Parts: sequence; C-alpha cells; structure tokens
Amino acid sequence: MATFLLIRLLRWSVGLLLILFIAYAMMYYGAGDPIRMMFIQGEDFDSEDEVVMLALRKKYGLDDPFLVQFGNYLNNLLQGDWGRSIRLQVDRPVLEIVQFRLPISMQLGFAATVIGAVAGIGLGILSALYHNRWQDRLTISSVLFINGIPSFVIVPMLLYLLVLELKLIDVPYGWHGVFHVDAMLPIAVISIGVLPIVVRQTRSAMLEVKSQLYVRTARAKGMPESRIILRHMLRPVLTPVATTLGLIMISLINGSLFVEYILNIQGFGLLTIEGIKKVDYPIIMAVVVVGTLIIFVSNFLVDIIYPILDPRVRAQ
Repeated sequence: MATFLLIRLLRWSVGLLLILFIAYAMMYYGAGDPIRMMFIQGEDFDSEDEVVMLALRKKYGLDDPFLVQFGNYLNNLLQGDWGRSIRLQVDRPVLEIVQFRLPISMQLGFAATVIGAVAGIGLGILSALYHNRWQDRLTISSVLFINGIPSFVIVPMLLYLLVLELKLIDVPYGWHGVFHVDAMLPIAVISIGVLPIVVRQTRSAMLEVKSQLYVRTARAKGMPESRIILRHMLRPVLTPVATTLGLIMISLINGSLFVEYILNIQGFGLLTIEGIKKVDYPIIMAVVVVGTLIIFVSNFLVDIIYPILDPRVRAQ
C-alpha cells in the first residue's frame, strides 16, 4: 500500500507540474500583456500611462521573464501563497477566496452525486430485471428524454413547478446551506445530469451479471430474488459504477457553472466564470490547481474502492 501511495504521489506531482506549466505558459504567451488585459476594461483606468503599468507589473511580479515568474509562482504555492486577486476582489488572498467558495460547490456536488447515484442504481437494476419489457423501455426513454433537456430549460421548468404550482419554496437565490429548502432546485438540476450515466452503467453491468453461473445457481437453490440482488449481484454491478461516479464527482464540482451562475450561488463554478470574465490570472491558476487536484483525488478514491468491491482486484 505504501508503494502504491508513493507511486501515485510521484505521478500526481509530475502531472500537476506539467499542467501548471502549460496553463501558466498559455496565460503568459497567449493573452498578451497580463496587466493591460486585466485592467484595460476599467473605464477609469488609463492603460496608456506606462508609469502606472510598470508599477503594477512590479507589484504583482509580472515584470520578470517567464521562467522566473513561473519559478516564483511554484515557490509561493509550496509555501501556501496562492497569490492575490487582482480584479475580482482586489488584493485579497486567492486562497481565502477558494476556501470560501469550494466547500459550497463540494456540498452541491456531493448531495447531487448521492441522490443521482441512489436513483440511478435503482432505476438501472429495475431496467435490467425487466429487460426489453415495458418497464425497461419506459425507464430508458424517460431518462434519455430528461437528459436531452438543457439545464437552462430545466431550471425555469422546476422553478415553475416548485415555486408557482406546488409552492414548496420561494424563488431560490444565493446559498443558505445544503439542508436549506432553497438547495432543492440546484441539487435536483445537477442530479438530473447524473442519472443517465449511472442508469446506463448499472443496467449494462446488471445484464452481464444476470447471466453468470453463480446467480443461476442461487436461483436454483430457491434463494429469494431480493437476497440474490443484494448479496450476489450488487457488488460486481457497483464496480464499473464506482468508476463512473468518480468522473461524475469531478464534473459536478467543476461543471455546475450554469446553475451557480443563474441562482447566484457563490460556489467554485461561479468563481471560475468570474475569474475568466475579469481576466484575473491568480484566480484562473487557482482554478487549474484545484481542478487538477480534484481529478487526482477522485481517481485515487476509485482505485481504493475497486479492491473493496472486487476481491479479484484485491488478490492481484
């Protein structure tokens, strides 16, 4: 296990270094003068005043060559200094902003993953048990139909249903906690995006397991169907689903951009949009760092769960 962790950490370190280098190079060479790009949109800023421009470049460490800048950035990053926001929240430490925003998106993503996984696994099992019957066709067609509706259509539809018709909630705006009633809408919208992937994976795995010899033997012994599903079929079915959920968790935390933007939820997704719109390079680099780490950790958790679900992997 120690060797496994050491190899993983080495791969992560090299991978993170390469990603940061590419991202920093794209900003340095691709966007032109960073200070001019960051401040030229300001109506009261004189971008032609070279004295001011030089002072700003020196303040934010942007007057050095590329390799020196990148080296300074890595050195500061290792010391816990992620830089300071230049345009989004002027001169505020980026790490403070991330520490405030990221937990909100993680709560949304985790809640949506749990709900989407439970519903998706249940529907996938139901669809496989009634393969090619009306239950199967209804489940698959309904899931695909819902998945085909864009988020910008689902949000007003659910608003109309929950606010005007059922009167369960007021118009949600902002973030009041994952257990607040206003969180129903964003979690529901994000969960809908999870369903089709989980249902298809569960259904395919269930159909494969259904034909295995040990399942037929259990049925021949007269074992109840519910016990066969829970004890003999569910674990091998969850193995491919676990991999899917790892990827889904990544996309949920980084991909809830629309929901957070529309409902003004001050999460990590909205921070990504604001950082790009404001051309705030320290914020953009923080998004790259956090996004990369989420990918690494999610894949690591999937690697840990795999041997638990599949003894054959553990034996190897």
